[in-house]
Amino acid sequence: MSVNYFRLSFEDRNRIEKYLSESTKPSHIAIKLGVNRSTISREISRNTDSQGNYRAVYAHKKSKSRTRQRKLGRRKILLNPDLKNYVNAKLKLAWSPDQIAKNLKTEYTTNTSMHVSHEAIYQYIYVLPRGGLKKTLIEGLRQSRKYRRIQKQQKQDEEMRGKIKEMLSIHERPKEVEDRIIPGHWESDLIIGKYKRSAVATLVERVTRYTLIVPLPKGKDAVSVRIALQEAVKEIPTHLRRTLTHDQGKEMSQHQQFTIDTNMTVYFADPASPWQRGTNENTNGLIRQFFPKGTDFNLVTKEEIQRA
Repeated sequence: MSVNYFRLSFEDRNRIEKYLSESTKPSHIAIKLGVNRSTISREISRNTDSQGNYRAVYAHKKSKSRTRQRKLGRRKILLNPDLKNYVNAKLKLAWSPDQIAKNLKTEYTTNTSMHVSHEAIYQYIYVLPRGGLKKTLIEGLRQSRKYRRIQKQQKQDEEMRGKIKEMLSIHERPKEVEDRIIPGHWESDLIIGKYKRSAVATLVERVTRYTLIVPLPKGKDAVSVRIALQEAVKEIPTHLRRTLTHDQGKEMSQHQQFTIDTNMTVYFADPASPWQRGTNENTNGLIRQFFPKGTDFNLVTKEEIQRA
């Protein structure tokens, strides 16, 4: 059974309540329900009552309430000219819905009529009729997609990856990585260039969001990637070099030598699970605004990378 995080049913929540009463760990509940571990973690943290108990009825009511709030938020934008103009203006400047939602609360602290969630902004964009405005606003989003994609489509679109020898699963990472309290845990990936002939590597620290964009002038094969990443992380203080989480791309097949040379343990996310490296995925979306698809990274200068 495969359940999307946004589509947990009342039956699913009843099963979660039962498993929790039996002291089943969230990671084991996720396996039993066939969902990602973070789905269960968020579900429990969002819907636990003031006494620290998870109840299916309470959780389902809260979920329905959030859905209603999102719909109301979308209508709120459509019915409030000042709010709509603000949102449109920021989207045209390539602000993300999350940035807009947070900035509204900062600029209009006491004026709640100008407060709206990032999800409501997304829904507002995608329910607009076809035309120049919708096209312009979508172009301002990170991925510039004409339609919102569901998790199943994302999985189908992921490139099939080969198995990497002796790789450590993300589920074996220390708990401190998930908690985002201690800095020094990084996420990494490649951004691929025109015709898949060039690329840059990206490294993002999970606590501070400090980002490194690493040129790959010698190619994106495993040896070239390892050497380039090693040189980049050696500039980082030793105490801020703890772990690195990557997807299962073969460019990281020399992870053992990388660990020997840098003392950073490498963990690998599950296949087709970009949300497990969400910090890096979001950062790559930001970087893509400077280097859109079709960019030949062999022609990109260090100055351009630094500016981005």
